[in-house]
Amino acid sequence: MKKTEILILVLIAVSIAVLVSFMGNLTTYETIASAKQKEGKSVKLVVKMKPNSIEYDAVKNPNFLKFSAVDTLGNVVDVIYHDAKPTDMEKSERIVLNGKMQGGQFECKSILLKCPSKYKDDLDAASKNIEKS
Repeated sequence: MKKTEILILVLIAVSIAVLVSFMGNLTTYETIASAKQKEGKSVKLVVKMKPNSIEYDAVKNPNFLKFSAVDTLGNVVDVIYHDAKPTDMEKSERIVLNGKMQGGQFECKSILLKCPSKYKDDLDAASKNIEKS
């Protein structure tokens, strides 16, 4: 074999090894039920916060937040987050949680809030105006 052919084969092997190593770190969006089946593995949940379920005391422990989350199928899970409570979390329409299931609870590493649409009222008004025309 020529040196260039050997070099190409080595580059292909290295690129395959890199791709395989990244495959282990991928996370997918899951439901609460499927996340419970993958206990200990990193997953992302898209949920709504259950009303009046927040347990947070900024004076006692500012790095502990607990709340109940509901997915689109109606499954409920308690979420533990070891950091400060995100601002306006109660107003968020949806929440993306990144973490893993541990002992029946979701141990959250990061929280991404999906804010309510600021154009929702404008769309309602626009549809009423169209109906009047």
